[in-house]
Amino acid sequence: MAVTDQQDATPTSTSVAVPPSVGIDPSDPLYLHPSDNPGALLVSVLFDGIGYRSWRCSVLRGLPVKNKLGFMSGECKQPNPQSPTYRQWERCDNMVTSWILNSLSKEIADSVEYASDVVELWKELEDRYEQTNGARLYQIQKEINNLSQGALDIASYYTKMKKL
Repeated sequence: MAVTDQQDATPTSTSVAVPPSVGIDPSDPLYLHPSDNPGALLVSVLFDGIGYRSWRCSVLRGLPVKNKLGFMSGECKQPNPQSPTYRQWERCDNMVTSWILNSLSKEIADSVEYASDVVELWKELEDRYEQTNGARLYQIQKEINNLSQGALDIASYYTKMKKL
């Protein structure tokens, strides 16, 4: 449809019909922001097999920011492949899988990269690293028992104690 000048009735500009928003609501877990990409880092420190609980906590803080925690928890379930949302779900699941793989050391990532979806990937990591290591637990308890303030200021001593 042309917009016309009322004095001489000649077209001055054309307007293009813009279809209503075809995208997904940004609050929908299937929404991917234009800045989301598979190479993005979800956490700042890669998990290398040590400090699983700390790394896990960082991941569990990062995914809700992107509204993708439901993919990892299984809450955002895979739709039927004939569903119109299947391809978008698959893109989001692959994106979350990539973010988690990027937050792992190469050795660990190589060992879990063939998981079929992010739920399977997360379960594999939980099964492997969430187990309490009795020997490590004993070592930490011994370090706590031997900890003394020494030359540390109170804030540094407290921080060291809390870390253990």
